[in-house]
Amino acid sequence: MQQILSRVSTLLLCIGSCVFSASAQDTTRPTSVDPSLLALENNHVPKEYTVSAIKVTGVNYLDTSIVVSISGLQVGDKIQIPGSDAFSKAIANLWRQRLFSNIQIFITEIKDDHIALEISLAERPKLGNFKFVGIKKAEADELKGKIGLAKSTIITENTRRNAIEVIQKFYADKGFKNVAVRIEEKSDTAITNSNDLTFYVTKGKKVRVNNVSFYGNEEVADVRLKKQMKGTKEMSKATLHPQETQSPYGNNDRTSFGEYVNDLGFLSGTKTKNFLDPYFRFKLFSGAKFDAKKYEEDKEKVLDYYNSLGYRDAQIVADTQYYTPDGNLNIDVKIDEGRRYYFGNITWRGNTKYSDSLLNQVLRINKGDIYNLELLNKRLGKQLSMEGGDISGLYMDDGYLFFRVDPVETSIYNDTIDHEIRVVEGPQATIKNVGIFGNEKTKDHVIRRELRTVPGDKFSRSDLIRSQRELANLQYFNQETINPGVNPNQDDGTVDINWKLEEKSSDQLELSAGWGGGVGLTGTVGVSFNNFSVKNIFKRESWDPLPTGDGQKLSLRLQSNGRAYQSYNFSFTEPWLGGKRRNSLTLSAYKSNIRASGQYNDRGRFEYSDSSRLGIVGASVSLGKQLKWPDDYFSLVYSLNYTQYKLKNYAYSGFGFSNGTSHNVSLKVALQRSSVYDPTFPRSGSNFVLSGQFTPPYSLFDPSLAKSDAAYERPEYHKWRFNAEWFVPIGRPMGADKNRQFVLKLAAKYGFMGRYNKELDYSPFERFQVGGDGLNQAGGGILGYDVISLRGYPVFETSDPSINPDISNTSRYFTIFNKYSLELRYPLVTNPGSTIYGLTFFDAANGWYNFKEYNPFRLRRSVGVGMRFFLPMFGLLGFDYGLGLDRLNPGQKGLKGATRFTFMLGFEPE
Repeated sequence: MQQILSRVSTLLLCIGSCVFSASAQDTTRPTSVDPSLLALENNHVPKEYTVSAIKVTGVNYLDTSIVVSISGLQVGDKIQIPGSDAFSKAIANLWRQRLFSNIQIFITEIKDDHIALEISLAERPKLGNFKFVGIKKAEADELKGKIGLAKSTIITENTRRNAIEVIQKFYADKGFKNVAVRIEEKSDTAITNSNDLTFYVTKGKKVRVNNVSFYGNEEVADVRLKKQMKGTKEMSKATLHPQETQSPYGNNDRTSFGEYVNDLGFLSGTKTKNFLDPYFRFKLFSGAKFDAKKYEEDKEKVLDYYNSLGYRDAQIVADTQYYTPDGNLNIDVKIDEGRRYYFGNITWRGNTKYSDSLLNQVLRINKGDIYNLELLNKRLGKQLSMEGGDISGLYMDDGYLFFRVDPVETSIYNDTIDHEIRVVEGPQATIKNVGIFGNEKTKDHVIRRELRTVPGDKFSRSDLIRSQRELANLQYFNQETINPGVNPNQDDGTVDINWKLEEKSSDQLELSAGWGGGVGLTGTVGVSFNNFSVKNIFKRESWDPLPTGDGQKLSLRLQSNGRAYQSYNFSFTEPWLGGKRRNSLTLSAYKSNIRASGQYNDRGRFEYSDSSRLGIVGASVSLGKQLKWPDDYFSLVYSLNYTQYKLKNYAYSGFGFSNGTSHNVSLKVALQRSSVYDPTFPRSGSNFVLSGQFTPPYSLFDPSLAKSDAAYERPEYHKWRFNAEWFVPIGRPMGADKNRQFVLKLAAKYGFMGRYNKELDYSPFERFQVGGDGLNQAGGGILGYDVISLRGYPVFETSDPSINPDISNTSRYFTIFNKYSLELRYPLVTNPGSTIYGLTFFDAANGWYNFKEYNPFRLRRSVGVGMRFFLPMFGLLGFDYGLGLDRLNPGQKGLKGATRFTFMLGFEPE
């Protein structure tokens, strides 16, 4: 605006003396003064003139007719001089285009009541190229995408200013607070009317937070207050001579060693950390850069923490930041804690549905408890949570959608606060309409059968949350954007629920190669269609590229390394058999062939023959049913399995069974309870599975089988498995993303195989292989054993961990195993495109051949780190690096002989 006013003032001068002004710049103009122009300058009586001509000068690359059109001036316009604002409007119109650095309008000629105008312009240059000097190439590439500059755009002061601001903000977010940017502008000879910009960037020293100090806090230690500041962390330090700084808020004396000992500080972790903080501070996973926005948020978190401790009047009186001699930042915060308050009497008003005593039991706050407004609001349900168990949840689970509760402080005396909790129950709401939006492939009936929000039912918040969980577990939709869209209508006491969904790819492709199973290099090709539709197979219009939308699962898998080994697997699952109840039906079939002998041909290549081989054909049928008791998280699954083993000169695990055919028929019953939300990265819940697998007791009906050579033609056994998993969130979510939270996974697994007849040895099939990385699933499928991995170890050859497991002294296949796992997980990426998380783990496991050897305390232990990547197309990708603690030998140099790297694709080893 200041520049526009400058142009207007220039215009007024030009009206009176334009010829003189122009002649100083252009020697081609006449040096004499037109008397009519002088008369116009001295004329104080308004007179109307007609524009007879408009000339544009100073323009080399723009169409002059367009310039005249933009100005708003036209030949034939009537302009009153003095008194008209036509010239100032024309300058403003041209200035808004940001195409010119100078704009002037001259009256060049007057004849009677006609005037001729000249619009004199100076064009701005366009941007040719731009580059950065003084920074790394990776930073320059990132800045190019943020700075918003493009070739041929007009260079303005605003362009330069915005570029500098973007560069400074970019480095400020990285901790550089004193960034200097200088712009050098040079003409680009390759492009007409273009300039190149060079940004000289001086980042300076990275500013990190040296110390955060609190003053005035008598009741709460500095360490506890610093812990609340998630976005403002101090830098690591190790020194015997801490810096002495003078704060405007006084001295914050350090605890001496004598005071620390006399106060028994070594018995308190907080006091010990507070004592060591000036000398030693180790920050492994947190940066120390200063972010002003996060700092303001952290100050609010400090006050919220004080409020949670009962200090409702706590306030930050003042705070300041200043630099240390080495260029880092000190932050001082002065606090007025106030006094501590406690809950007094709590009375209820307006409740008719539930009694005061019941509401008090749900509230779980008693007189004398430390005052905590956040806790009160959480227990009342004013802050909704997935866990429930609050007053609002109690009412809303019974249809009281319009329920409202407000705590009111009725009296404050000394340090005690009485509350009256006012309840407005309102009418019970009935679900009227349930809409589904956003599903393009998945059919409505597949979604509706998972919903517990049914039209005509009373509204229930727990049913709403459970429906959201079931939709997320389908893995068809982006779980972060599943929105129930509750729209209440208080006039008729109904509520509409509009589920807004965002579909994501759930099909998976497996392409992998592995080494193991005694067959060498093995390639795998597999596809899993997790939202298949059998009904639409013969409908050509439904193939896009495959018939989808009915929620069925189809899986095909092929493994082979040529003639030595081939394996084919097929499975199909209908999760809602009949479409009315959650009764699942799974059909699977598999076929495998492995050859163990051969000879080299004339070209030196080894050719496998049929002289020693093992062939397997199997099928299974499973029927699952969701139970209603004890709760509907339980399910019961029955499986009928048949496997035929054909052996020809194939020494099977040293059991003396190398020729013949074995028919393995078994019935498996599994009881499962799963309350896990989001199987990709569970954040809470648990999963328990208890199963028993039984073959017919052939030897009880025919005792002669125990001493018969055909004992393994019909193997008999009973096999028991128990798996338990818990997922526990640790701490609070980090940052704005509520899903960024540590999760602790605890798991325990047990297995036992028994026999009906003690005179008959254990079945060679369905045993347990313990150790290894679990990648040899081919062997598990062929030989019928369960693969129990242990990161950091090869496959166990003995139950004694003191014996090197690489040395084979007996069979690998156990009849008893125990395994325990502890994992700490942290999500790095959680979005519909992928899920990535890192983990650290501690595992312990072992296997035994019988109860005489069994010792549950003799376990092999391992620790390590890992990563998991879940991609929509390929499913699971991951790796672990494990250290076998029992593989460390005295005098061993380095960890090479005790570590193993594990790669996984498509499935998580058990």
